Amino acid sequence: MTPSSSEPQTHRGDILFAFAVAAACYFAWLLRDVLVLLYVSALFAVVLTPVVHATGQLRIGRWQPLQGRAILFLVLAIAGALAAFGYLTIPPVLHDLDQLSGQAPAKVPELVEKLRQIPFADRLDDGAIVEKIEGFAGQAATYTLLSVKSWAGKLATVISGLVLTLYFILEGDQAYRWFLSFFPQPRRQRLQTTLDRAAVRMGKWLLGQASLMLILGMASTITFLFLHLRYAYALGVLTGLLNIIPVLGVTVSLLLAALVAAVDSWGRVLGVVIFFLVYLQIENSYLAPRIMKSRVDLPALAILVALLLGFALAGVAGALVSVPTAVLVAVLLEEYLVCKEE
Repeated sequence: MTPSSSEPQTHRGDILFAFAVAAACYFAWLLRDVLVLLYVSALFAVVLTPVVHATGQLRIGRWQPLQGRAILFLVLAIAGALAAFGYLTIPPVLHDLDQLSGQAPAKVPELVEKLRQIPFADRLDDGAIVEKIEGFAGQAATYTLLSVKSWAGKLATVISGLVLTLYFILEGDQAYRWFLSFFPQPRRQRLQTTLDRAAVRMGKWLLGQASLMLILGMASTITFLFLHLRYAYALGVLTGLLNIIPVLGVTVSLLLAALVAAVDSWGRVLGVVIFFLVYLQIENSYLAPRIMKSRVDLPALAILVALLLGFALAGVAGALVSVPTAVLVAVLLEEYLVCKEE
């Protein structure tokens, strides 16, 4: 009687469990934006926590000036960096936009003349070119006004992510212990050791990536100043920051710098393209293998696949955390699939 009576209950339990999993997946899909934000914030908190602890341990003799104030120092550093970037970026852009609005009628013939210097562009009709430029300018202005709300939403998301990252740094240990409490004691110890090893590798990734960002930022700023490029400081800082996203960040920086250079001359565009081509060769053949290989310990193909998957799943945010996520997955697979169960 016992086996026959327990069999329907087992099937009923399996059906209810399947429905529960399906409902959880459905709600996770509905809340995917929030979950991605939480995951990105938690991941950056894991990577930045050792940096915060090391900052708090800095000594001047026997005095530790940042003890207990490391989080405040991190917030002030981020706020100062954003303020400096805004100071370098916004006033020159506003000044050029003001001049452009007042000098547009005189600038259009000059721009048409530059466009006619492009191969095969001399066959185009001047009237058609002017009409296209005016139409593009009107569409750009309309798009700029309509995208203010979208950019405001993205800024709010970034601020929310920063706040969540700070909370995870402050209270991450409690959340981490709560997560581990769901596992039995023998498995808990093994999982904790594995996650600690993954955190160390992700911290090494951050150090290596920060080194590449600093090198590219300084090199691009010097090059842009040498080429007398508009907004050279802002473009250099932005180029270094975007380098945190492998492949995609450098591509966006190249397009943005070339677009700014095209306003003045095609020779500067050529200079920007040559700089990025030379730098990519140096980074791929010399810098990245020596800086990142020993820190990330992932093949280039795995990094590229992780980047593509992250960008397809969550856009820029997904690409941003694709490499540390690949490191985490690699450590878990190495521990639970490659290694034998103890």
